[in-house]
This record gives sequence, structure tokens and C-alpha cells, in this order.
Amino acid sequence: MLNTIGERQKQLLKLLRGTRPGMSVDELSKGLEITRNAVRQHLSSLEGAGLVTAGATRPSGGGRPQQLYVLTERGQESFPRQYSWLAQLVVASVQREEGAENMGKRLAEIGAGIAHQIRGQYPGLNTQQEKIEKLAEVMDQLGYNAKNATLPGGEAVIEADNCVFHQMAVKDIEICHLDRGLMETFTDSKVEHHECMARGGDLCRFRFLPKKE
Repeated sequence: MLNTIGERQKQLLKLLRGTRPGMSVDELSKGLEITRNAVRQHLSSLEGAGLVTAGATRPSGGGRPQQLYVLTERGQESFPRQYSWLAQLVVASVQREEGAENMGKRLAEIGAGIAHQIRGQYPGLNTQQEKIEKLAEVMDQLGYNAKNATLPGGEAVIEADNCVFHQMAVKDIEICHLDRGLMETFTDSKVEHHECMARGGDLCRFRFLPKKE
């Protein structure tokens, strides 16, 4: 879908993807560095394509409430998720072979196996910070729209707002074990899923804690 629209409209969709409550015309105009009229034209086109819709309104300090615009489900799914189709095959196979009660453990093992293969490409990673930073790059390349972030106390985390397994995770949260298995093995850490889109969060946020000996 993204291949069929203009570059400016792609940028607009990416801005909306990173702001779950939605954005106003003024905010989009500032973010894209184009006029409000140009933003309205792009929004009209994207609404016609079913990618964007009007969301809630927000008070504007005494004036008319600001209309916010958000991605539709189709808009969310228009971003690349490069291996979700493979995960569906993996999950179906695990369910057949292991049963539902063992699925989480088995998916974590699969994620760990993937991490070992990827880590082999980066032998120079020594500190946990280096591993987290490289993992964010890898996840971004896989389609997660992932980035490094820092909590108020200075703790390094990874935030992602385009979970490649989102539709699967909404139906069965066990799929998240694959992500955690990959991330724990890649960073040699205990991963805590601090916020989860499948559970209603604005994004997925992962904390990295020391492994217990």
C-alpha cells in the first residue's frame, strides 16, 4: 500500500503511527513543514483511501476544539511487517507439536535460536548498552519501527510502535514469547514487557534487567 502513495503522505502516516491519540492539522503542518491547506489535501486523499480517519477532538485553550486524525486499522497494516507471515506458520506448527500449554516456552526457544544467528553477525558487541542499541537497529530493519529510549531514571529501553506480530498477539498473547526470547538472548538480559500494544498500550516498551545467576 505504501508503494502507491506519495512520499509526503508516507511521512504523514508515519507521524500518525508514532502518536496513538492522534494529531491535529496544525501539528501535522509543523511536523511535515508544509502548510495547513496542504495537510488537509493529504488527509482528504488518505481518508478516501481508508488509511486515515477523524478521531477524538481536543480542547484548544478557549477556541474551537482541535480535530485529531488517527490511522485506521488498514492504515496500521499498510506498514511492512516482514516476517509476521512466517510467524503464523511457526505458531501453527508449535501448536500441533507441543500443544497450547507448552507454546510459550517453545516460542521463546525459537526466538533465542534466531537471536544466536543474528548475534553472530555482530561479534564486537560487549556491553549491554551496545547490545540494546544494535538490537533496536535490527528490530527496526525487521519492521518494528523500533528505537532506543531512556526512562526518567536513565534506564535504557527499546520502544516499538509497529509490532510485526500485532494481529496475532491480540488473539493470543503467547506470541510475545518469541520476541522476548530473541531479545533476552541477543542482549544477555532478562526482558520485561513494560508496555504492550496488544494489551492496549500506545506502543511496546521493553526493559532490560540483569539475569539472575
